[in-house]
Amino acid sequence: MTPFRNFTALVGRILLAFIFVQSGISQLGAIDVTVANMTSHGIPLPNVLVWGAIALEIGAGLLLMTGLFARCAALALAIYTLVLALLFHAYWSAPAAEVRVQHASFFGHLSMIGGMLCVVAFGAGAYSLDALRGRQS
Repeated sequence: MTPFRNFTALVGRILLAFIFVQSGISQLGAIDVTVANMTSHGIPLPNVLVWGAIALEIGAGLLLMTGLFARCAALALAIYTLVLALLFHAYWSAPAAEVRVQHASFFGHLSMIGGMLCVVAFGAGAYSLDALRGRQS
């Protein structure tokens, strides 16, 4: 790849992961709100799973940003994002007043999944810790 493509892959990877890192950090300051939201959507053991969600968002997000085990991190975040979309943004069963917002959120999540799958398919690129280690995770 050319230096421009390598730089573009780096920036894309960072921007793709940023939402997860930011979300995980913000949830640390609002555990009760996150647990209440999980409870309202019927998530079992929300007091336990909230910590797993935060760890995944921050941990896999940082791995994706740095390009360390990027394919694994992107796959984990893609699966996680699909579950979030199905559980929290089911526009097909939302009240009429919420359908438009839930529809946009659902398809926004699908778009993020598409970006993650590109990382899964093509790797992190030359400007990554995976490349420095001499392997594409």
